[in-house]
Amino acid sequence: MTDPIVFEGAQVILPGEVARVSVRIEGGQITGPDAPRDGARVVNATGLILAPAMVDIHGDAFERQIMPRPGVTLPLDAAFLETDRQLAANGIATAFHALTLSWEPGLRSVETGWQVHDTLTRLAPRLTVENRLQLRWETFCVEAIPLIAAALQGPLTPSIAFNDHTTMAALHPSVALQDRPFDFAPDFPVADLTSPAFTAKLAERAKRSHMGLPEFADMFRTVWDRRPQVGPWVDEVAAMGRAAGASMLSHDDTQAQIRRHYRDRGARISEFPMNRRTAEFARAGGDAIVLGAPNAARGGSHLGSVGAGDMIRAGLCEILASDYYYPALLNAVARLRADHVGPLHALWPLVSASPAAASGLLDRGQIVAGLRADLVLVDWPDGGMPVIRQTWVAGRCAYAALPPG
Repeated sequence: MTDPIVFEGAQVILPGEVARVSVRIEGGQITGPDAPRDGARVVNATGLILAPAMVDIHGDAFERQIMPRPGVTLPLDAAFLETDRQLAANGIATAFHALTLSWEPGLRSVETGWQVHDTLTRLAPRLTVENRLQLRWETFCVEAIPLIAAALQGPLTPSIAFNDHTTMAALHPSVALQDRPFDFAPDFPVADLTSPAFTAKLAERAKRSHMGLPEFADMFRTVWDRRPQVGPWVDEVAAMGRAAGASMLSHDDTQAQIRRHYRDRGARISEFPMNRRTAEFARAGGDAIVLGAPNAARGGSHLGSVGAGDMIRAGLCEILASDYYYPALLNAVARLRADHVGPLHALWPLVSASPAAASGLLDRGQIVAGLRADLVLVDWPDGGMPVIRQTWVAGRCAYAALPPG
């Protein structure tokens, strides 16, 4: 980690430009573009692109390592060691694992949340990239607040995402999900929670929770009775986040009133706003806006929400998150570049500098002297799909897969 290394021959993504310069690292930091070798080991990167390693602000693909099939769980140690390898291989040096803390039993339960927190804490010395937590808190789940408090005291400050999939699930079917009213509105349009159609809607969540569908529907109705208490719980968790200096996000915003509510409590990141008017309100208020990299890589949202490419063109998105697929970060940049959404030096910050800054990690995300040496070497032939060849985290090689010869 302390030995000096110089990368030579690459096209380097620098702030504001792409240039062919050498980059020197030492002691885990970048010591400068075009700095002297001074006896450093030389990495010949001719024909490759050298870029800041990626920062994933929200990714839950790790859930598939824990539960590769519905109802089938595997040991957490094996799941996160494999997830760590996938992150490094996809050029991600810092990952915020979107750990859902819900009232649901099973994969997204508070019990599993504690196990994930404790496993990552114990495995940290063995992991190759920086594995952090995004505490994706379901706001009806008061049982998660002690875990949130404990995680905020850890060495790697987590982020907090305010989720309300309970109110989303209770939305009357006559209202489009993208038009969901303010979650705390007294006249929020609620479905008939006793109807067979509503019960059927909960089938996937029941299976994930290892519960029968009728029992899960009964649990949902019991949890819904907590609704008058949710506002004070949100205030409590937001105050904890502010005190710890944690970055905070609100998830699936659909109204200016929702975004304003969470902004006023210190959540300055709008994560996956579901329509353009809400993103415009967030931008006018100076909030960071996150959209899914799979959305950008595919050319549209699978849920019918706003298209990431169009939003980036309009200046309404500066961060892409892997969401449910780690390779989507690099694939999204490739698709956006091919679609002429912007030049490479303007697109790469979507997956590096911008998520780092929004998360308060000002020591990474750019190739600038004095910052952490989180770097990737990318093989990107003209007209071809890019692939990560090396990933460096704090000056040490976390992944290397150069082709023969």
